[in-house]
Amino acid sequence: MSRQVDSNISKLLDGSGLNGEENDFCDFTIADQNSVAESQGITPTTPSNFKPILGSNVTYVVASVILNEKNELLMMQEAKESCAGKWYLPAGRMEKGETIIQAATREVLEETGLHCKLDTLLMVETAGGTWFRFVLTGNIVGGDLKTPANADKESLQAKWIANLQEISLRSNDILHLIEKAKMYKQKPPGVNWHQPILPAPIPHIKDLLRLIVLIKKRNTNRLHVLLSEKTTLHFPTCEINPAKSVHSTLRRFMVEMFGADVAQHRPLGLLNVEADPSADGCCLTLLVAFRPPLEEVPLIGKCAWHELSQDVEKQLIPIVTSKNSTIELHVVR
Repeated sequence: MSRQVDSNISKLLDGSGLNGEENDFCDFTIADQNSVAESQGITPTTPSNFKPILGSNVTYVVASVILNEKNELLMMQEAKESCAGKWYLPAGRMEKGETIIQAATREVLEETGLHCKLDTLLMVETAGGTWFRFVLTGNIVGGDLKTPANADKESLQAKWIANLQEISLRSNDILHLIEKAKMYKQKPPGVNWHQPILPAPIPHIKDLLRLIVLIKKRNTNRLHVLLSEKTTLHFPTCEINPAKSVHSTLRRFMVEMFGADVAQHRPLGLLNVEADPSADGCCLTLLVAFRPPLEEVPLIGKCAWHELSQDVEKQLIPIVTSKNSTIELHVVR
């Protein structure tokens, strides 16, 4: 079992995701969350059998932040009547049958005329539990920059922009995405950023939050990871509640496992994203670290701490202690 746990963490760290039976477990379903709410006198607003349906009750958006060798940013001018003439990143909604990468490369081509090769996820944004924006970066590999003569319903034109002050943005919500991409591109050698990670093509019928919860044991100074003991041992996983923010879903799940007085902990970011167009769900693997030692954190759920091998511990410690070593999860209020 130890070897399997170590192997699964390594798979998550290299971006390949978990396939097979590890996908089938969910410890805290919408039905479970509704039961907890009802026991507290709260009437749930989400049906217990909720299933994400792309374009109906869940929206996946892609956005690409691409910089050239001059540090200029690829931008497109909107053609939509509601924001015509304003500028924005090449972005849009995923369509049925598309992977995240396919959707992002399609949007770049439609809106800018350029072909891109995307290298990594930079960030995942969520609003409520039904809107997700997958933010990627990469490089241009071909095509012709769209000019006003090629204007269509997708965009009026595209440009490489050096100074954002020169254009009128459709919205300022992309400024922090642009800043993140610039930091990623300009990172000095040896700075500990996450390695390039693209979404793993693994299908999920639900929107899931998988937790890698880490803690140190005081008397051995060894790193431990939390495993659920429901059915077979696996990383704790819950359904993302469409009526709640992801932070709220995380909080409720942690209380379920550790009690209302759950010790101080913090979400560090995503290790991995899994999604495949054969199903409309996705799985976000979130790294969470406790501050207090294992001896001071009681468990009340069907969970157990598992001591990690020294090899995996060496991989995880720099990620836990370094900024930007995970994919940022930005929860929009």
